[in-house]
Amino acid sequence: MTGELIHATCVLIGDVGVMLRGASGAGKSDLALRLIDRGAVLIADDYVEARPIDDTLHVAVPERIAGLIEVRGVGILPFPHRSEAIIRLVVDLAADPDVEERLPEPHQTVIAGVTLPIYRLNPRPASAPIKVELLASRLKECP
Repeated sequence: MTGELIHATCVLIGDVGVMLRGASGAGKSDLALRLIDRGAVLIADDYVEARPIDDTLHVAVPERIAGLIEVRGVGILPFPHRSEAIIRLVVDLAADPDVEERLPEPHQTVIAGVTLPIYRLNPRPASAPIKVELLASRLKECP
């Protein structure tokens, strides 16, 4: 798949594709690693190719980084992965705890012309992967 390159790390939680966005060093790979430890599957670390198909956002891992994730302080390591997924949730990572809303209202973002739900989370707390899983589980309940 050739599409728009997006700086993000993507995982699959069940059948829900999750895009983790943030600046370099924001904690995308670390949060993905913790999600993978809890059962998520790696799609791509650092960037993905994205394109819209039938009002959904499809992402694919570029071949040269397929199955690789950066584990800061350890190196770039191979991990089981899926080569593509449909993204249904976007999580923007922010280290500032004041950015994370206590009781967030639903927000949306548009990527490659596709509207998706978006949440802002601090990726550092131990509860961050659980929060992402809870957000993804809400989408499993929706058709």
